Formats: sequence, C-alpha cells, structure tokens
Amino acid sequence: MITCPNCSSPVADDRAAFCPHCGRPLAAAAAPPTVPQPAKISGKAIASLVCGIPFFGFFTAIAAIVLGHLAKRDIRRSGGRLKGDGLATAGLVLGYGGVAIVVLILIIAFIAIPYLLRARMLANEASAIGSLRAISIAATTYAATYNNGFPPSLAALGPPSAGGNAASCNHANLIGRSLAEGQVAGYFFSYTGRQPVATEQPGCSRPGFRSYTAHADPVTRGRTGHRSFFVDPSGVIRYDATRPATTDDPPIGG
Repeated sequence: MITCPNCSSPVADDRAAFCPHCGRPLAAAAAPPTVPQPAKISGKAIASLVCGIPFFGFFTAIAAIVLGHLAKRDIRRSGGRLKGDGLATAGLVLGYGGVAIVVLILIIAFIAIPYLLRARMLANEASAIGSLRAISIAATTYAATYNNGFPPSLAALGPPSAGGNAASCNHANLIGRSLAEGQVAGYFFSYTGRQPVATEQPGCSRPGFRSYTAHADPVTRGRTGHRSFFVDPSGVIRYDATRPATTDDPPIGG
C-alpha cells in the first residue's frame, strides 16, 4: 500500500499509476528515496601531502606538485563526491617549497664551488712552496751534518723505517715521511742530484751530490694546483703555470 502524495489517500495497489481518489500520478511516490552518499577523501590529495612532507627531496617534491594538481582537478569535477582540497593545497605548498629549496642550493653550489676549488688550489700551492723550502733547508743541513754532499734522494732526508735506527746519513729524519715519499697535498715532489761526490762517507750507503734540483708539480694541473715549482741549492723557489718549472723561470714574489 502506498499513499497519494496529493490527497494523502491510501492506495491499495502498489502498481497503480494514478490515485483512484484524486486522479493524480503516483510515479513520484513509487520512486525510492535518494540517500546521499558521504564524500570520500581524494587518495591523490593524501599522496600529495605524503610526498610533500620530505620537501628536501627534489623528486618527491615534484610528485607532490603533480598529485596536488590532479587531486584539485578531480575534487572540482566530482560534484561534492570527493574532498581533501586542503590536503592537496598543503601538498602543493610543501612541493613547491621543496623545489625552491633545491634550486636555491644548486645556485649556491654553482656560485660557491669554483671559489672553494680555487681556495683549495691556493692552499695546495702554498703547501708545495713550504715543502720545497723544507727540502732546501733539509738538504743544506744534510750536507753540513754528514759531509756527504747534498742527499742522494728524498728518502735520505726522511725518517728511518718503522722500528729502524736513529737518524743517519741514509735516513736523516729532516723531513716528514709523506714528503720523503714524494706526494703531499695534491702535489708530486721529485729530487735529482747532480755532480756526485767522489766516494760516499763511512756509514752512507750512497754518495751524495754537489748540487741538486727539486720540483713540485700538481697531481692534476687545474684541479689540485695551477703552478709548478722549482728549487736548487740557491734556495730561490721559481714557478711556471704551464709546465715543470726550471732555473730560467721567475721566482715567487718576483
């Protein structure tokens, strides 16, 4: 049994199209009532917020931006069936913020890295000059101490091997081990004796030299240092920016 929506009279036939009392159509009464469905939260809006939270990550920030815009589009077109516009907005804010931070970091790095590389090369060059001075002083001290001329090699100026004896003509312990092995702070060091003495002194395994040249060259020119350096018994350190320095090159500070 249904009730006529016009005259409120009961109608026994549920399938009747018209009210037998007032003659008005009964179709509206027969139609089941529409139950509104609750709006759902957009999954893309949630995903946008989740991707935006670690906003220092460039790719997650991009994902937050894309998902945020897609979520807002779906919410607008849903006719109220979707919600989560605030979540999508938060994801977009975090996403764009993350991209901005990454771009800022890249700009700072682009500006700062050349200066840092330049500073490191200048520090390496200063270290190389100091190391050549140390070699020059050590070679002069060696010649005065052991009466064997200038040392036969850089190793002869270095410390004894681990567990070895005290300083001697063969290991004078006048420079550090790294310098004696020929590499310090981005530079290679080489030593060449000239005009050997007639015979080595007692206790010396090799005769020394009447003169020498020592070079400091960057391991990678343009990255660990620009200039090469040179010193001989005069103690004057010379440099060249394109090739190994020689006695014909200008002195530093000149």
